[in-house]
This record gives sequence, C-alpha cells and structure tokens, in this order.
Amino acid sequence: MKSPRLRFPLIALASAAVMLVGWQALAESNRVTFPTLEKLVHYTTVRRGNVTEHIMTTPEAIEAVKKGQPVPSGTHFVLVDYREGEVFRYFVMEKGDGWGGDYEAARKTGDSQFQWFKPDRIINMSENTARCQSCHQSQSGSEYLYTGYRIPRFNGTPIE
Repeated sequence: MKSPRLRFPLIALASAAVMLVGWQALAESNRVTFPTLEKLVHYTTVRRGNVTEHIMTTPEAIEAVKKGQPVPSGTHFVLVDYREGEVFRYFVMEKGDGWGGDYEAARKTGDSQFQWFKPDRIINMSENTARCQSCHQSQSGSEYLYTGYRIPRFNGTPIE
C-alpha cells in the first residue's frame, strides 16, 4: 500500500490531468495565423454596449467583394474587440484553399476557419471556435461575414 505522503501527489497529478483535458476541449488548434495588422484596412466599426469592434481585411478582399467576386484565398478578416478603450481580444477569420475539408459538413464555413487571440496575439485556447463556425454558417451567402454587406459602401472611411 502506498504511503499517504505519496498518495496525495498522485491524486493531485490525476486531477490536474483531468482539468487540462477539460480545458483543451473548449478550443482547438487550426490553420489560422495572426496577420500583420498594418497591411489591413479598417472598413467598419460595430458597437455593442461597452464593446467596440473594429473590423479589418485586406484591400484585395475589399475589391473582390465590391466586384462580386469571391474573397481570395489567404485573406484575413480581423475583429479587434475593445473594452474600456483597451484591446480585449482579437477574432480572426482566415480563408485557405481546401480548409473546409478539415471539418465535417455540420461545421464547414466554406474554406474559412476562425481563431481567437489574446491581446498579446497568442492563441486563446479557452475560446470555442466551433461556436464561431455554427454562428457564421448562417452567412453563407456573404462569404460567412456578418459585415460583408458593408464592404460595397466602404469608401475609405469605416462604416458604422
């Protein structure tokens, strides 16, 4: 029989392993990368109570949408979530050739994938990207974007 002194660390280790597995179940790694923000264009702002969201993408994506063409592969859309004037988090949607094949039909959003990042631009593994996909699926007619309808009106000044 194990001594009580050895038994407690084993129980603590087992508990920590269970908590770690549970933590990982909330999020997942995928192909999304954090873009160079300076290369993106801020095309719209959304305000929800004390939250201000600046949404950005590439000039090429803006031109494609204005011309009624698909958003190019490699495009990033970034939602910068501000709370009390500070960056709270980043939400990044990136499109890549064949990326839709990474998911079963119930989770596909074309070839786009989503990822949450902390203010320091490190992936936030406590956020659930499956939730993002399920919500954005309703926007299949607009490249899975909630703000895609604003892009044709963008003339250099962010649309509110």
